[in-house]
Amino acid sequence: MRAVARSYAEKVGLQIEWTDPFATISKLAWLTQMPKEFDFKCFHLPPQFHYTGPAHDGFGRIEPDFPWDRLTGEPLIYASMGTLQNGREPVFSAIAAAVGTRPGMQLVLSIGPRLDAKRIESLPANAIVVNSTPQLELLKRSTLCITHAGMNTTLESLTQGIPLVAIPVTNDQPGVAARIAYTKTGAFVPLQEMTVPGLSGLIDEVLGNPEYRRNANQMKDTIAKTNGLEKAVDLLEEAFQLSNRTKSEMGSRLNSESFRPPRRVG
Repeated sequence: MRAVARSYAEKVGLQIEWTDPFATISKLAWLTQMPKEFDFKCFHLPPQFHYTGPAHDGFGRIEPDFPWDRLTGEPLIYASMGTLQNGREPVFSAIAAAVGTRPGMQLVLSIGPRLDAKRIESLPANAIVVNSTPQLELLKRSTLCITHAGMNTTLESLTQGIPLVAIPVTNDQPGVAARIAYTKTGAFVPLQEMTVPGLSGLIDEVLGNPEYRRNANQMKDTIAKTNGLEKAVDLLEEAFQLSNRTKSEMGSRLNSESFRPPRRVG
């Protein structure tokens, strides 16, 4: 990553002291899509740090095919370990075994492109196992999300008011999982400590205690009121000191027939 950054800096003429770890940190604005209400209380943030909200709007995604006709109408548990930590057969087998003890519920497993679904053990008869899913649409129908605690899946779940059971693996995931527990929008167990009985107990706790669903719904309302994308745009315009005239000219260009913005892909 640093090699790519150095190459770009040289290309555009940026003079950067690479031995200084703060040299590439913006003095204009730092934006996080984490809602303030989802974070721990912190009193030493720099003035250019801003909470916004989830940076997704559901548009621009290429949605994979999904066997909608196989949904039974039973309460849905959606499970995904994200795009980088998927392919872990023991994790998905443990999830299948933990969910499989519950009659009257349906499991959807999104296992990623590297894992053969036939390797997953203890699958309930009504489970749906796919390599990729239209995640937002499934979360709208779900009762619970089992996740690796990636920030995107976590916020997409909370945007729908869905409580979580998290199995953090690496990177920022332990921190996100800790915030899930802190806000009591769900519970978590570290991957190294996960057992089928322990995971089953967490699922029972989150499904059986209405406080988790209530807190997740409160986070949903907060996210909707904050409108993270709009807030991020306002903060960027302020940071770059875009005048009303400049914004008006940009709007005129967007509305002119001669200007065609690039197609959004993500």
